[in-house]
Order: sequence, then structure tokens, then C-alpha cells
Amino acid sequence: MEHKRKHWIGLLLLLPLCFLACYPVWFLCSGSLMGSVQLKDALAPVLGSREGYVSFPVMPLYPTLRHYVALLLDSPEFFQMFWNSVRFAGGILLGQLCVSVPAAWGFARFEFLGKRALFLLYLVLMMMPFQVTMLSGYLVLDTLKLLDTRWAIILPGVFSTFPVFLMYRFFEGIPEALIESAKLDGAGSWQIFLRVGLPLGSSGILSAMVLGFLEYWNLIEQPLTYLKDKTLWPLSLYLPQIGLEQAPEAFVSSVAALIPAFLVFLAGRDYLEQGIVAAAIKE
Repeated sequence: MEHKRKHWIGLLLLLPLCFLACYPVWFLCSGSLMGSVQLKDALAPVLGSREGYVSFPVMPLYPTLRHYVALLLDSPEFFQMFWNSVRFAGGILLGQLCVSVPAAWGFARFEFLGKRALFLLYLVLMMMPFQVTMLSGYLVLDTLKLLDTRWAIILPGVFSTFPVFLMYRFFEGIPEALIESAKLDGAGSWQIFLRVGLPLGSSGILSAMVLGFLEYWNLIEQPLTYLKDKTLWPLSLYLPQIGLEQAPEAFVSSVAALIPAFLVFLAGRDYLEQGIVAAAIKE
């Protein structure tokens, strides 16, 4: 009885917090289905057409998909930026599979001179925000003649240190007995990596990919710094350019940008939780 009472008390305390967390998404979806007149009337205090506070209805009075049709069929700029985001996120994640996975395996399963110092350098680089490395990165990319190209975004992401740190935790947790058994059976280093390391470390790899997609899908600072050609900009830079006067387009494009990230989050939720737990364990 006492356990049930605590359960209901905890549920009652969490429901308001859940509502506060979910309301912005509901607000966004509801606004995307409103007609232009109703939406502009609700946002009139923000748009400056009248004083007071925003009064936003829970449900649209007359739901319409007109704004979705206009965005998806009559906005080539939106589609261009959408596919730019797909190229950036896909290219970075594919590169990380080729670079970060072997690097994490090497840190976890091999001993070599300077290993701890090199891994410490990885940790230091991981903790540095983009603003710290922005100038040095800009100079390197300028020297390589990669500024204002897609590679200016993809290459720095491919060699990011965070996925190495995350996958290292999972590879390190593989029992040594399994590695020794594989060696006794005559397996070489690459066979152990492919047949033991990758299957048992798949949770870490997938969690790094999910976290990476959620990060690279929403890039803002890097494209603004390294890309002058607006035809190369990702979808994350399409939204800030929409003014308050284009409120319907802003709501609909925000929902369209949210859907891929939401689907990836749902598909990799379990792996994402494992990755967060692993990342929280300090060296």
C-alpha cells in the first residue's frame, strides 16, 4: 500500500513537469495547422500589431494543411537546405564509422607508447567548445582550400573526438577472456575486431551515431563560419532567416526539421541511454 502511494505521488509530481516539457512541441504542431489569420491574430502581440500577451489556443479552430503544401511543394530553398543537412549528417557519420570506430578499438584493446597522453589529448579536445577551436580550424581549412565547400563541415566532424571516447567505453568493457579465446582459436587482430569487437560494441557505435545525428542535424555555428555560399547551408540555417511576418512558414518548417531528429531518437532511444551512461563515467 505504501509503495502504491509513493508511486502515485511521484506520478502526480512528474505530470506537470512532463506537460511543461511537451507543451512547446504541442504548441509548434498546433501552430503549424492553424490558418494564417488565426495564427497572426494569436501572435499579434509578438508581431507588434497590438499590445498585450500572446493568447495561443490549444487546438486550431479550423485546421489546415495549406502551409505544409506550400512548404513541401512550393519552397525549393527548403528542400535544398534539407538535403544539405542530410549530406552533412550522413557524410560525417559515415566518416566516423571509418575513423572513430578503429581509433576507439585501438585505445581500448592495444597498449602503445604515449597511449594515456594521447587519450588525455582526446579528452581535452572533446571538452573544448567550437568557439575555442574556430580560428585554428578556419586557418587549417583555408590552407587546404576547403572553405565554402561541404568538406569544411564534414571533415572536422569526421575527426571529432567524442565518438571515440564514447565507443572506447564499450570496447573496453569486452571481457579479456573473449579476446584470449579468439586468439587461441587462431584469430588475428582484424578478425577479432570484426567478429568480436564490432558485434559486442554495437551498442556503443549506435549510441554514438544517434548522438552524432542529433548534433550534426542542428549545426549552426560551423556553417555560418565556414560557408559563405547560401546554397550550401543546412536546414538549421533556414529557420533563423524566417521573420515573424512569415509565422506559418516558421511553424511548418520547424515541424519538418523536428521530424527526422524525432524518428532517429525513437529508433535509437535505448542505445542513446546506454551512451549517456557510458559518457558519464569519467576516466
